[in-house]
Amino acid sequence: MRQAISVQNAGVHFSIRRSLFRKDIIPALRDVSFNLYHGDSLGIIGRNGAGKTTLLRLLCGIIRPDSGKIIINNNLKVTMLSLQVGFEPALTGRVNAILSGMLLGYHKCEVIANLDKIIEFAELGDFIDKPVQTYSSGMKARLGFAVALRLSPDVLLIDEVLGVGDAEFRKKSMAVMKKKLLSDQTIVLVSHSAATVKELCNRAVWIEKGRSIMEGNVDEVIGAYENFFAKKSRQAVNR
Repeated sequence: MRQAISVQNAGVHFSIRRSLFRKDIIPALRDVSFNLYHGDSLGIIGRNGAGKTTLLRLLCGIIRPDSGKIIINNNLKVTMLSLQVGFEPALTGRVNAILSGMLLGYHKCEVIANLDKIIEFAELGDFIDKPVQTYSSGMKARLGFAVALRLSPDVLLIDEVLGVGDAEFRKKSMAVMKKKLLSDQTIVLVSHSAATVKELCNRAVWIEKGRSIMEGNVDEVIGAYENFFAKKSRQAVNR
């Protein structure tokens, strides 16, 4: 398989200023390594606070590693789908869809050519021409999901979005994701849900306290992940 992205011992630290002369250094990622291949559906599994979202921001270039490196091959279009951010609140859903597509690297005419299908998938009705500041989080999810999936970047990074929206939208989103995963679309899905990763991904990386613990076949990684926490739970009960 051809390699799309290589993450090599990546680390990220954030500084928080406590006073004029003091700041704390918080490690978000300490040492993460794995490879993403073309056509992969790679699940990033880990508990809340493990560093999963920080890792996605690294992969799409929002932030840079403080240590290690990330190699993205062949000028790939890498897009992060995080449905709670990225829209201009005062603009309509229609305008935001066009701007989002252009920010993904597409020409305006390409986005407009796909706009009807984006709007159809989002199922926002008349709200498509109302300001996004009037949207609920679920409505933003519909629009963001529709834009990213319809335009299909080379690598799609998905941050915990399949649980957003109503039951009918989640069902439709899951069906579209399964279809994507059977195609050549390269996807990285972040989740703390082992069941979701197991259902949608062929490979997985387990992140724990900012470190990559295991990478490989999804069944093996999820099995090790679940066994680790089951053992910790038994130990806690027996104390």
